[in-house]
Amino acid sequence: MAGPTRLLYGGGLVAAGLLGSAFALGGAALLGGFDDGTTTVSVETPPVVGPISLKQAGTALTVNQIFRRAAPGVVQVTATQRVTSPSVNPFGLPLPSQQQSEALGSGFVIDKAGHIVTNYHVVEGAKSVDVSFSNNESKKAKVVGVDPSTDIAVLQVDAHARALTPLPLGNSDSVHVGDSVVAIGNPFGYDRTVTTGIVSALQRVIQAPNSYSIDHVIQTDAALNKGNSGGPLLDAGGEVIGVNSQISTGGSGTSGNVGIGFAVPINTVRTVAAQLISSGHVNHAYIGITAQPVSKSAARLFHLPVSHGLLVAGVQSGSGAAKAGLRAAKQSATLAGETYPLGGDLIASVDGTPLYSIDQLRDAIANKQPGDDVKLGVYRGSDKRTVTVTLGRQPTTG
Repeated sequence: MAGPTRLLYGGGLVAAGLLGSAFALGGAALLGGFDDGTTTVSVETPPVVGPISLKQAGTALTVNQIFRRAAPGVVQVTATQRVTSPSVNPFGLPLPSQQQSEALGSGFVIDKAGHIVTNYHVVEGAKSVDVSFSNNESKKAKVVGVDPSTDIAVLQVDAHARALTPLPLGNSDSVHVGDSVVAIGNPFGYDRTVTTGIVSALQRVIQAPNSYSIDHVIQTDAALNKGNSGGPLLDAGGEVIGVNSQISTGGSGTSGNVGIGFAVPINTVRTVAAQLISSGHVNHAYIGITAQPVSKSAARLFHLPVSHGLLVAGVQSGSGAAKAGLRAAKQSATLAGETYPLGGDLIASVDGTPLYSIDQLRDAIANKQPGDDVKLGVYRGSDKRTVTVTLGRQPTTG
């Protein structure tokens, strides 16, 4: 099955046609899209402050109501890139040729200071970024900061506060499977297209542009297509619960929608956006191991000291885990199609809480900063010990 596809809609070249089961555990709002770095600009601005909620007490809004209120805050993002392609001079010698291409995505206003959220992959490598509003007004945008680990970028436009319509940010932790959702974006350049669906599943994991994992992702059957990248996924009350980022085509040989789309949860986005606005970057804590969860049957067969936890498969050199002395597996064995690393440490708890999944450890790391300590309950054979790991900074790529 093909993996999820980022929702970037690429335009043609303006000049001469040429148009892009182990986990390395790190942390952010989650561990590390659809569209295809950029110059990072630090700005001094007040914290992100959401607008008044559109929700009506005890009732859901109609799709028309949600669209009329939210559409003015949804923008089309056009990222212009310069690419080098080979050409031949009159003497038959190859020469590099600089050409220009455009990529289209979506975004939405989050405050009266002119900050706009979109996907990192929409503006990745862009030399200039323009955003257009519902009144067809186009403005140059500067890139405040980007975070490849969560596929989030924050832009800023110079516009009067009265001309901006920030969208209210909801709470993605309160979303349930089956909830109605509305997506607004610019699929294939058709600006401010609205589509509806439901929350199909929660707690999905997708791959960020730098190959780290994005956790707690919302799956929806709303019709997302190329160009929807960076646009809002809203709940029935008109609040943003996610940023549309990827689709799965199911290996169908097409890049179009088959009813499986993914949105980065807004609680993650809110945290990342605040850090980008404050400092222009996001620091993700990183432990530096690959691991495999223990199953009860594996614990019995391999005579493990506990029936839960994570078997350490690998330890990255120079990482906090390596400095703390964690040991990787020396051999492996396969049970029911699963390969288990054996002969290394088994991590049974994190900060006193029993461990049952990789997601659980990633969440624990995500709540910390580089330089923070995490205490791991570790079994080395039958010997139980507590290992204190000082977390490092997540590398650029996973």
